Amino acid sequence: MRTSQAKEQAQQQAHATRPRIGFHAPIAGGLQNALLKAHEHNCDTVQIFSRNPRGWQARALRDEEIETFHRVRAETKIAPVVIHANYLINLAAADPLIREKSIASFREEIERGLALGADYLVVHPGSAKNACEADGIRTCAESLQRAAADLDLKQLRILLENTAGQGACIGHRFEHLRAISERCTALRLGVCFDTAHAFTAGYDLREADGLAATIEAIERNVGTENIRAVHFNDSKAAYNSRVDRHWHIGLGHIGLEALRRVARHPQLAHAAFLLETPQDTIGDDARNLNVLRSFVATARRST
Repeated sequence: MRTSQAKEQAQQQAHATRPRIGFHAPIAGGLQNALLKAHEHNCDTVQIFSRNPRGWQARALRDEEIETFHRVRAETKIAPVVIHANYLINLAAADPLIREKSIASFREEIERGLALGADYLVVHPGSAKNACEADGIRTCAESLQRAAADLDLKQLRILLENTAGQGACIGHRFEHLRAISERCTALRLGVCFDTAHAFTAGYDLREADGLAATIEAIERNVGTENIRAVHFNDSKAAYNSRVDRHWHIGLGHIGLEALRRVARHPQLAHAAFLLETPQDTIGDDARNLNVLRSFVATARRST
């Protein structure tokens, strides 16, 4: 348990730290193109898929692809590199066939992350459909341990992402992420905090006291130091709707001022801030990145 003095020192250090800023970049034409796209947008960090996110089968990475990715990363100095696991994975599945396919697919994601030298691998805890939440939490933890069995994760850290709680999805309460992490102590799991998911799951970020309560819930359950990435999204869906719909920064139900407070919060300043906002028209990424940068610039001028 950290002392109050240690917490205060960490907060003071965070005040002097600018969050690393990036977005989820496309991998069309090669994984290295995501790095180049992020560099083109003057980003510090990037999130990618390492494969098709909507299929079970993935083509193996070729040696030359891996070498090119490492070379371009060294040239662009993008860090951290975050991989988001494919969407079909359901580590909490009650259905044994889906669960086994998910474990195999997530192990493959870990192996690809290790080969590429990624820093973080983000995964949703999954859906407990046809089971209770407690069973889903236990199954998720067991699946994570099986997927990572006998692998040396080196610098790669698995991050559990909080969810909006659609359907039977677990992970919409930080208590769920704590319970999973406590069952997987050998894996040293971290957390990816998604603002839109938290908002529609019932964490009201719109006012300062709501953000304070959310940060307190994070600190109490998983520790803010374990928030290694922030999916920085506004929400097209209403508060507590349990619907997952990301939207452009400042144009959704969370709003500009509320998201500015999140971007400037000292207990999150160590994390990589990654946009997952829509890419509907040319320039959307640049516009959303500029809004996020304006929040951070304001924070630095005020300290």
